[in-house]
Amino acid sequence: MQGGNLRKLIIGVVIVIALAVVLLRGDQFFELVETMQGGTILPLVLAIVSQLGKYVCQSFAYAAAFRTVGENRRARDTLPLVFGSFFMNTIAPSFNMAGAGLVIDDSRKRGIPAGRATSAALLMQMSIESGFLVIMIGGFIVLQLTGHLDPLWLLMLLFVVFLVGGMAGIMIVGRKNPDLVVSILHPVERFVNKLSRRFRKGKEIKPWAETLVESFSEAAGTIAGNPRRAAPVFLFSIGASLCELACFCLAGLAFGLTAPSALIGGYVVATLFAMVAITPQGVGVVEVATVALLAAYGVPASVGTAVALVYRGLVFWMPFAIGAILIHRTRSFAGDSKNKRLKEPPQARPDHRLEPGNPHDLLPEHTDNPQD
Repeated sequence: MQGGNLRKLIIGVVIVIALAVVLLRGDQFFELVETMQGGTILPLVLAIVSQLGKYVCQSFAYAAAFRTVGENRRARDTLPLVFGSFFMNTIAPSFNMAGAGLVIDDSRKRGIPAGRATSAALLMQMSIESGFLVIMIGGFIVLQLTGHLDPLWLLMLLFVVFLVGGMAGIMIVGRKNPDLVVSILHPVERFVNKLSRRFRKGKEIKPWAETLVESFSEAAGTIAGNPRRAAPVFLFSIGASLCELACFCLAGLAFGLTAPSALIGGYVVATLFAMVAITPQGVGVVEVATVALLAAYGVPASVGTAVALVYRGLVFWMPFAIGAILIHRTRSFAGDSKNKRLKEPPQARPDHRLEPGNPHDLLPEHTDNPQD
């Protein structure tokens, strides 16, 4: 009963936060509808299809990530995780850790060991950033060949390399020398506990440094031990980033923007600011940065604003709305009774004699008591 009440409380908090996001930035939805009416229909339709293709690619990437750790999950079953993770990362900005937590909790309730689930979630997160890095490098090569590459873009490239390399580095070092990483994280853990005691009336957070390093180490070992199985995860993530780049380009074409440098640069800036902004998924920040970047390439403010609004509408509001619906198909937010039915095998039920169709129901139970 307590678990059910806790689940209802969590769902209530999620709904309140989601409504807050809608109320604070819901005006963008109406601006999106009005703006799309001024664009060319065919590119806008193709942009929607392309963006949906991204989420399909990510669902296959998730399925491949679970196969890498030895668990068989179908792409159609991981699709709710794709949208649910986006939804959680929006209402609880935590550098994508909220979405990873949803994946791990959903997997745990499906009977998948926590270590394997964590490895799959970390592998998926690294593949997403790696996929964007590959597309980013390819785009910069195109800009260099056409003579439109600004040296300042290299700073952005180095930043993404740092993100991907940092996660990969922690995995590798955690695999080779876990004690070293734990010793580095222990001061951080003590600092966090110090804050916890101050603001939570003496309560401390459970030790997490060893668990975190163990998860990264296991993920590194999984990838190193199954390189062929891990390869499809990265390939599908690259495909997902390609679909999103196509979405931005098609949104630009819908309003007459055809300059490759502006299209590639706009996509890179929009994605980067969505990754690092302190607001949920970069709401408000990404739009301003994208319009400013396009203006630097000589794009009229009206066109830049239209492209930014349409693109953000497709990559933010569409998955946010779908995620709010599909998150209830994950085990983390499914009803308690449904979770119980799915987790308990028939033979584990307390009284199998009451099962309909059980032939033992037709036979008298043996007893040593003659009165029975």
